[in-house]
Amino acid sequence: MQVVRLLVCLVMLLGLSTVSAQKFSMETWHRGFLVSVERDTIRGKIKYDIPNNVVLVSRNEVVQTFTSQKTFYFEIFDEIVGNYRQFYALPYNVNFDYELPIFFEVLYEGPLSLLTREAIVTEVVNASGAYYSMPVQREVVSYAYFFLDKKGNIRRFSGNKKDLYLIMSNKQAQVKSFVKKNRLNTNDLRDLIRITAFYNSL
Repeated sequence: MQVVRLLVCLVMLLGLSTVSAQKFSMETWHRGFLVSVERDTIRGKIKYDIPNNVVLVSRNEVVQTFTSQKTFYFEIFDEIVGNYRQFYALPYNVNFDYELPIFFEVLYEGPLSLLTREAIVTEVVNASGAYYSMPVQREVVSYAYFFLDKKGNIRRFSGNKKDLYLIMSNKQAQVKSFVKKNRLNTNDLRDLIRITAFYNSL
């Protein structure tokens, strides 16, 4: 029985070390540049914090801090995902009628643009085996999606089909037909980009 307990502890430690070793884009320095609200372009290594709306830029061994209120735009090459990523500071209603610029990543740009904000969250999953079953905490990246219309209005998307059809209400029938015909999932990022591209093509 003691051997089983030791094995369980070993499995748990291995699992936790794997989780802690996972790399997240938001915790990594990336090659890129930032454009400030004064339109100054600053190139260097960039580390971003979307929940706190802060960007760090490192160049010549000096680190500068920029808030979303001081930033117009920044772009990075994310080696973890192997792609370029673009972020804008856009005014958003953060508290009733109070607007403040916060960071959004642009996933698809058009008359109706698809945006996202990411955060690292802790979730609990069950680790189980032949002799044990216990909850384990792990960190994962969570994404919130938003739509930006050509008037500059930003609306958070719940992931629900009804919410999507309301956002795309002027082309609702065509979008519904497209989603049904192609069996698209509004909670899947790739499908959501396809739906947004189709809507913009109408």
